Amino acid sequence: MKTLITNGIVLTMDRGRTMYPKGYVLFEESKILQAGPMEELETDRADRADRTDQTDGPDKIRVLDAGRAIVMPGMVNTHCHLGMVPFRSLGDDCKDRLRVFLLPMEQKAMDEEMAVASSRYAICELLSAGVTTVLDMYYFEEKIAQVMDEMGIRGIAGQTVMEEGACDLDRVEDALAYGEAAIRRYLDHPRVSCCLAPHGTTTCSPKTLQRAYEIDRRYGQPFSLHTAEMDYEMAALRESYGYTPIRFLDRLGVLGPETLAAHCIQLTEDDIQLFQKRGGKVSHCIASNTKAAKGVAPVPRLLDRKVPVGLGTDGPASGNTLDLFTQMRFCANFHKNENRDRSLFPAREIVAMATIGGARALGLDHVTGSIEPGKEADIVLVETDSVNMFPIYDPYSALVYSAGSSNVKDVFVAGQQLVADKKLVRADLGQIRRELKERMDRSAFGEMGELV
Repeated sequence: MKTLITNGIVLTMDRGRTMYPKGYVLFEESKILQAGPMEELETDRADRADRTDQTDGPDKIRVLDAGRAIVMPGMVNTHCHLGMVPFRSLGDDCKDRLRVFLLPMEQKAMDEEMAVASSRYAICELLSAGVTTVLDMYYFEEKIAQVMDEMGIRGIAGQTVMEEGACDLDRVEDALAYGEAAIRRYLDHPRVSCCLAPHGTTTCSPKTLQRAYEIDRRYGQPFSLHTAEMDYEMAALRESYGYTPIRFLDRLGVLGPETLAAHCIQLTEDDIQLFQKRGGKVSHCIASNTKAAKGVAPVPRLLDRKVPVGLGTDGPASGNTLDLFTQMRFCANFHKNENRDRSLFPAREIVAMATIGGARALGLDHVTGSIEPGKEADIVLVETDSVNMFPIYDPYSALVYSAGSSNVKDVFVAGQQLVADKKLVRADLGQIRRELKERMDRSAFGEMGELV
C-alpha cells in the first residue's frame, strides 16, 4: 500500500538541503517514491486523496494530512546505552558517580531480563521523540537486537567488550564469540544489525581492540568505542605509550572507515587530521559531556576537515534524556558560547547532524537520514500547533530552538507507523513501565529509595 503525506513543511535533508514549504511525501511499503511541492502532485491523485483513505483497487493510497507539521527524516542516535534506564537520576550530582553508584549497581542488579526490560522502555522513549535509528552499546545485545526487531526501530546492537567488570560475560573470548554470533544472526535483517563495541582504550587490551575491529570490519559493521573522553584515559595512554587515544588507535590499525569514536572531547589537531586521513567518524554527545563537566568536543574543526559527525545521547544515566532535540539545542548553545560566535552552527547544520550526519556516521546514509526516492521511509512529523511552535519563520530553527519531543506527532520506520497522533502504535508504554519498575523493585534498585 502507498502512503501519501500532504500539506507539510518538508525538510528533505538531501545534498542540496531541499525544502518544500508546502509539500508532500509519497512512499510505498518501506520505500520513498517521491517528494515535492503540493502543486506537483498529479491531478488524479490529488482528486482521489481528498484527505481520505482509498480503500479499494490496486492503487490504494492512505493519505495523511500533515496539517502544516514539519515533515523530516527520522533522527539518528549514534551512541546510546539502552539498558541503563534504571540508573537515570541516580546520584546525578555525585562527583565520583561512576564508582559510587553506576559500577556497583551494575554488578548487583543488571542481568539479561533487566537489560531487556530497560531497552524496551528506552525504545519507547526514542520513538516517541522521533528517533528512528539507534546504535546501542551495552550487554546481552543479541537479546536487545530481538527487542529492536519487535519494537520496529532501526537499530545496531553493539555488544560491549572489556577485559573485566562486564555484567554478562566474564571472559573477553566469550564476549567476542557472543558478539560475532549475533552479527551473523542478523546479517540479512532489513532493519537490525549487530556489532562488537569495545568499551574503551583503557578497558580493553590492544589485542582485544584489534580482534574486535577485525570482526566488525569483516562483516561490514561499525566499530564503536568510547574515546578521548576522560582525563585519566589521556594520562594513562600518554604514560604507557606516549600517544593520544586517537594516535594509539591508529598505531593499532583500528582507526578506519568502520570506526565510530564516541565523545572525542580531547582531540589535538593531529588527531583530527588522522580522522580525516583514515575516514573515521565521531559521535558527539554534548549533553552528557557538559553535564559531567568533561568539556566540549571540537566539532567545528572536525566538520571543517569533512569528518562525519552524528549526535548521540549517551545513556539515560549520563545524558538523562534519549531525545535529539536536547542534543541539538545543547550543540547550538555550547558551541556558539565556546567559540564566542553566534553565527556558528546555523540550525540547518545541526538538524543535518541529527539526521543525515548521524546516518553517515553509522554507514547508513544510503538507507536513511534523508527524504529521497529509493531510501527507507523513516519519517517524522513534528506538529506546529502547540504553543511553543508559533510562529515559524525558519523550520530548522524551530526544530533546534523551540521544539521538543512532546511535539513529535507521527513516526514511521521502514514505512510502518509506530507513533500515531503522539501515541505508540505497537507498544503499551504503561505496561512496559510497570514491568520495568517491578523488576527494579525486586533488585538492588529497589533499595535506592525512589521517590515516585
